[in-house]
Amino acid sequence: MNTNPVNPCSILIVDDMEENLIAFEAVLGPLHQHLVRARSGEQALKAMLRQEFAVVLLDVRMPGMDGFETAANIKRLDQTKDVPIILVTGTEGGADYAYRGYAIGAADFIAKPVDPWVLRTKVTVFLDLHRKNRQLAMRATGTDTDRLTEISQQLTEIKLLLRDRPEAEADTAALADRIAEVERTVGNLLPGRTGTE
Repeated sequence: MNTNPVNPCSILIVDDMEENLIAFEAVLGPLHQHLVRARSGEQALKAMLRQEFAVVLLDVRMPGMDGFETAANIKRLDQTKDVPIILVTGTEGGADYAYRGYAIGAADFIAKPVDPWVLRTKVTVFLDLHRKNRQLAMRATGTDTDRLTEISQQLTEIKLLLRDRPEAEADTAALADRIAEVERTVGNLLPGRTGTE
C-alpha cells in the first residue's frame, strides 16, 4: 500500500465507544498517518474546523448527533464539504442505511465487524486522492505565479519603452507586439482560453 510517513495526512475517527477507537487505530496504524479521535458528532465537527482531514471514518450509531446528522453537517460547511466520509455501520442497517448515507454525501460504507485489510485499502484510496489533489493545487498555484511574474516583467518592459523614448521616436510596432504578447499571456490565465484566439 502506498503510505507516505514523511508527509502524513490526518484521518478523523469518530466513534462513541473507546474499544472501537482503539481497534480503528490498531488497523490504521500501519499506514503511518496522523489519527485524530472524536467521541461524538459535535467533537468531530469541532476537529474538522480546526484542521484538514483526508478522510473521515464515522460511526452511524452514536448517542446525540448520530453519524448521518454529523455527515450532513460536514457536507453543509464549505470548509469540509469535499472531505470523503466512510460510514461505519452495523449489519442491521442494510439498504436503508446505504441510501441515507449516499443521499447526504457519504463516499463509502464499511460494515462491522470491520475487515482490517478492506478498511486499510479503502482509506489508502482516499489518502492517495487527497495527496494528488494537493499536488495539483500546488502545481496550479506555481504555474499561475510563474505566469503572473512573466506578465509583470512584460509590463515593466513596456513601461520602460514608453518612458525612455520620446513620443515621436517610439517604435509603435514593437510596442504593439509587446502589448499583444501580454494580452496572450493574460488570455492563457483565463479559464477556457488558450491564448491563440
